[in-house]
Amino acid sequence: MALAKELFDLMESKAHDEEFGGYLELFPPSWSRRPEDLPPGGGGLAPPAPVFGLKQMNTHLHLMEPMTTYYEVTGDDLVRARLLELSTIESNAVVRKDLGACTDRYARDWTPLLEAPDRRVSYGHDIENVWLLVKANAAAGLPDGPLVDLYRTLFRYSMAHGWDAAEGGFYDSGPLGEDADRRGKTWWVQAEGLAAALHMYRLTGDEQYYDVFEKTLDWIMKKQADWEHGDWHDYVGERAPGPRAGPWKSPYHNGRAVLECLELLDEMR
Repeated sequence: MALAKELFDLMESKAHDEEFGGYLELFPPSWSRRPEDLPPGGGGLAPPAPVFGLKQMNTHLHLMEPMTTYYEVTGDDLVRARLLELSTIESNAVVRKDLGACTDRYARDWTPLLEAPDRRVSYGHDIENVWLLVKANAAAGLPDGPLVDLYRTLFRYSMAHGWDAAEGGFYDSGPLGEDADRRGKTWWVQAEGLAAALHMYRLTGDEQYYDVFEKTLDWIMKKQADWEHGDWHDYVGERAPGPRAGPWKSPYHNGRAVLECLELLDEMR
């Protein structure tokens, strides 16, 4: 708990944006906010000059997740305020409301960056956003009613443009407003599909979500899981699978999703 508080306080003092809300994306080791102090190449994210003010949907999604748990164990008022701020960002600022999907990159004031290559939708992040918002609301003691329409909208977009109705599972991503053009299946996207579909079924009782859960699980069992060597293949489709583990591959998403689904199924008995 002492380490968790130290990390929260560090993020609060160094990275939180008091003016526009949310958290700044990238700093040099000194925590300087001067763009010229950032490392060359911006840590692989963008050219150095715009990176200081950059904000990302994915980063805030994975800040909302631990902030949910941290508030559950602390009950701290400031933590709750930050959790509500993050859930507002994830349910409003990152949603392109004319299409019902999220995009990833923003200027510091939350103006969306929609020029290529940023004009894209990650179906896995959109449906992951749904169930992590459900969890954040539960922790904060808020009802889901006001956001159910948003949950349905994000799920509907991902199904319309990124769902494989024949084999089950979600494709990787696609241009905003268009069907998927990266049609391989990534392990973490299937994991988030499992958890999101089951949460939506529990929340709405709509059988279409349970059907998505079952078809995604069937795909995983037949193609994504590696029953010989363990864990899940990182990618199935347009290229060869990559390493079993690395900077962007671990059992985090699938381990979390399976545990989450086991708990949900137990609750719904």
